[in-house]
Amino acid sequence: MQQGLRARVSNWAGRRSLQVAVLTCAVAASAAAATPLAHVAKPVFSLSAAAAAEPAAPAPAPEVLVWQGADLDGDGKADFANPTGEAPRTHDVYGEGAFGASRDGGARPHEGVDFRAHAGQTVEAPISGYVTKIGYAYPGDESLKFVEITNPALHYEARVFYVNPQVEVGEAVAVGHPIGTAHTLQRRYPGGMTDHVHLELVDRRGQHVDAQRLIVARMEPADTGVMAAAD
Repeated sequence: MQQGLRARVSNWAGRRSLQVAVLTCAVAASAAAATPLAHVAKPVFSLSAAAAAEPAAPAPAPEVLVWQGADLDGDGKADFANPTGEAPRTHDVYGEGAFGASRDGGARPHEGVDFRAHAGQTVEAPISGYVTKIGYAYPGDESLKFVEITNPALHYEARVFYVNPQVEVGEAVAVGHPIGTAHTLQRRYPGGMTDHVHLELVDRRGQHVDAQRLIVARMEPADTGVMAAAD
C-alpha cells in the first residue's frame, strides 16, 4: 500500500513539473511579444560616419578682381590700365567718385573717375605716351600734383591727379609702368574723403571720356601657384 501511494505521489509531481515548465515558456513568449520594438537590438548605423566616408566636394576656385583695358589699335594688347588696381571710390561725405557725379552742388559734373588708393602705393601709367605736363591739382597747393601723359597714336590724353611724380616732362612711359606714388588727401579733405587718384581721359575731340568704359573689371580665377595635373 505504501508503494502504491509513493507511485501516485511521484506521478503527480512529474505532471506538476511539466505544467510549470509549459507555463514558464508561455509567459516568456508573451513577454517577448509585448517588448517594444525600440528595445529590440538593432545593428548600429552612423549617418555621420557614412557621410564622412563620402569624398568631399572640391572647394570652388578663389577669384580675384582683374581690370582689363580696351585695345583700340587692335594689336592684341591693352591700351589702358587702372592706375591703382583698386575699385572706383564710392560714396563718402564728399560725394562719389564716378564719372559725371555731381560737383559743387550740381553746378558741374565730375570729369574723371576716382580710383581708390593707399597713400604711398605705386601709381601706374593709364596709357602709353609721353609726359607732357606735371602740374598742381590746386593753385597754391604744391603738395598735390598731377601727371599728364599724351599718346599721339591713339589721340588720347590722360591726367592722373594726387601723385608724387617719379617721371619728368618729355619722358616716354609705357602703359602699366610706374609714374609715381599716391598722395594722401586727408589734410586737404579731413573727416572722410577716401584716398584715391583722379583719372581724366580726353579723346581726340577734346571730350572727357568715362574711364570705366575703357578700363573694365571682371572676376577671374586666382593664380594659386599650383599647377593643374595633366589630363
